[in-house]
Amino acid sequence: MSAEVVALVVLVLVFLIATVRSINMGALALVAAFVVGTAVFGVKVSDVLGGFPANLFVILVGVTYLFALARNNGTVDWIVHRAVVAVRGRVALMPWVMFVVCAAITAIGAASPAAVAIVAPVAMGFAARYRINPVMMGLMVVQGATGGSFSPIGIFGAITNGVVDKSHLPGSPAVLFFSALGACALISLIGFLTLGGTKLLQRDRETPKEQVATLARTGAATGSAGSSTEDPEPADDALPRLDAQRALTLVGLLVLAVGALVFDLDIGFLALAVAVALTLIFPSAARGTVDKISWGTVLLVGGIVTYVSLLEDQGTVKWLGDGVAHVGAPLVAAFLICLIGAVVSAFASTTGILGALIPLAVPFLQTGQVGAVGLVTALAISSSVVDCSPFSTNGALVVANADVSERDNVFKRLMTWGMTIMVVAPVLCWVILVVPGSLS
Repeated sequence: MSAEVVALVVLVLVFLIATVRSINMGALALVAAFVVGTAVFGVKVSDVLGGFPANLFVILVGVTYLFALARNNGTVDWIVHRAVVAVRGRVALMPWVMFVVCAAITAIGAASPAAVAIVAPVAMGFAARYRINPVMMGLMVVQGATGGSFSPIGIFGAITNGVVDKSHLPGSPAVLFFSALGACALISLIGFLTLGGTKLLQRDRETPKEQVATLARTGAATGSAGSSTEDPEPADDALPRLDAQRALTLVGLLVLAVGALVFDLDIGFLALAVAVALTLIFPSAARGTVDKISWGTVLLVGGIVTYVSLLEDQGTVKWLGDGVAHVGAPLVAAFLICLIGAVVSAFASTTGILGALIPLAVPFLQTGQVGAVGLVTALAISSSVVDCSPFSTNGALVVANADVSERDNVFKRLMTWGMTIMVVAPVLCWVILVVPGSLS
């Protein structure tokens, strides 16, 4: 049995064991990376640790630390209250507002993880307060960020179109963008309808107009059939107020957004810097915030990404790609490349996958038996819509910002969605985008 096969078998075992036994999958993956790296591939421990996602570690720690402070001092409550007022009391609109906001941010060039890191804490806080399924909210945040990223000036779009141009293949930035955005919107719609969206719409319809007006004005939560879960007209002093501490926290969040989206500063270190500054100014609000950092999620994601990075460094992913490229039937090869892109991207960098797999398809794309635009678009969609997986940066940010009581459930449900999309997306993209091009 070759080293590549052994490494892939061990990866499957890590998932099986962690599912059956109560053990952190990341811890198990780190042990597996050490054993497989040193015993199977014969590399040094330092080489194994070289795959640890230090940047992702800083992002998760920095963002969750900062928003733990924002929760402690009431800033998140104030933002959620203003969001309810903005949608005029129609809570069912908020998941779509988050989808559009994330898509707009990434469409103008922001990195997808940066957009999710900024929007997810607010979105998940809103979901917790207004009894919206956190999995649905997180799914729509991630899909919005993914869809917008394929605009001609978005990061995914720029990378994909750049690789196509470099490989001298025909391309269509418009087809890529609108196809990817449509796929993400469709996944969001399915998630909205199956994860409680219809109940939210019914709750909004059955809420008396007087209570909707109150909700739009005050942000007081309402229950189903118009029953109120809070005082429908809370006293003025019960509503979140913008005091000096919350105002400075909002300034810090604005600095985080501008620094990450406009000046391309590292969002993890920037979030840590803002959090440390707020802690120095308001030390009383920082009590217990370090304990609220999602350390379990950090370990889980760090371990899995370290193992997948080992596979990439040792050529296992390239070995898979080369095997696919030599498949005799172009349509079968096209499907396998889309499937590999989806599987690997669920646990690794979507950016890296887009840059690595498209060149592997060049040899049989040049035969003209498979349409280049269709396959590139199918590969791009298959490799990106799985970013809701909790092992990707975006999915991990959603899990880390979920309410503590819901975190395990959010992780499991997002893993189910991610694994389902990982299988279904390549099939549908292949049927809709690749097969017609080969028949024309």
